[in-house]
Amino acid sequence: MAKHKFFIAGTDTDVGKTFISQALLEVAKQREMSCFGLKPIAAGSVMTEEGLRNEDALKLMQSSSVKLTYQQVNPIALERAIAPHIAAKAEGKTLDLQRISGFCRGAMMNRADFVLVEGAGGWRVPLNNRETLAELPKALSLPVILVVGVKLGCISHALLTVEAINRDGLTLAGWVANHIDPEMEASEESVATLQSAINAPLLGVVPYLLDKTPIAASRYLQLQQIL
Repeated sequence: MAKHKFFIAGTDTDVGKTFISQALLEVAKQREMSCFGLKPIAAGSVMTEEGLRNEDALKLMQSSSVKLTYQQVNPIALERAIAPHIAAKAEGKTLDLQRISGFCRGAMMNRADFVLVEGAGGWRVPLNNRETLAELPKALSLPVILVVGVKLGCISHALLTVEAINRDGLTLAGWVANHIDPEMEASEESVATLQSAINAPLLGVVPYLLDKTPIAASRYLQLQQIL
């Protein structure tokens, strides 16, 4: 069974959820913790000889010390890089919370000290007409780590997401400020504003990196506040 388990959420799509997830897995490995990451739903996959494969899911596998099968890491791979429920409908598939949470529970039966379950897009991404991906961490009883993409507008996006997480009855374990716009003005002031407003530990501030590798990003992150 997994010991420390978290759900990785983002303030939006393309804020670096997978990159930060990889970096957090690197931190766990540096602490000699066994670890793996899951990407239960991935939209934007390429057909290979072995079936659809998603780049983010493969990256999580690369950064994990516990080796799972691709199907365990990413049980639902969708071809088009669009909203998952729209991509699923186009492929004649139905996304269902019970089925997705079942996949995750099965994978989390593998022994590990540290496990991350990465979401898709922002917080309120629909699965179908009744359910959203925000219900997955609740079904799995996972505290949330929020990745804030530091760019213009990030303060409002982050605070609205934190408000939604709290309203949904979930625990915000911590958050990461990930600089994704090298030309953003007053980025430090924006992070400081969020730090004073968010009632959860700041696990790290990752600058815009020229050496954009998980190991490089891991130098700016720490886990002791949530373990």
